Amino acid sequence: MPSIDSKDVKKIVVACDAGMGSSVMLASQLRKALSGLSIEVKHTPVNAIPADADIVVCHAGLAARAKATAPDKVLVPFQVFIGDPAVTRLIATMKNGGTVDA
Repeated sequence: MPSIDSKDVKKIVVACDAGMGSSVMLASQLRKALSGLSIEVKHTPVNAIPADADIVVCHAGLAARAKATAPDKVLVPFQVFIGDPAVTRLIATMKNGGTVDA
């Protein structure tokens, strides 16, 4: 199971299915929450996850496709776009240090 130390994270990708504006909002929320850290937050289609992504955040319904596209990446699936506990945990780990597990 892939994992990564928060200090090694340079790029977080919010992967979505085409046309879902809510994932753009989530990427923006993450960008704001992690401002001040040198972490790039990008928004990409689930079938085009870049090779340099360290963590992939996607809706649980897309997790299997994200894993197929980027099997070696740490995957953080979530259920709701705003206030999901998985995203809240990710933000806390990025800010406070620790390991993010797939």
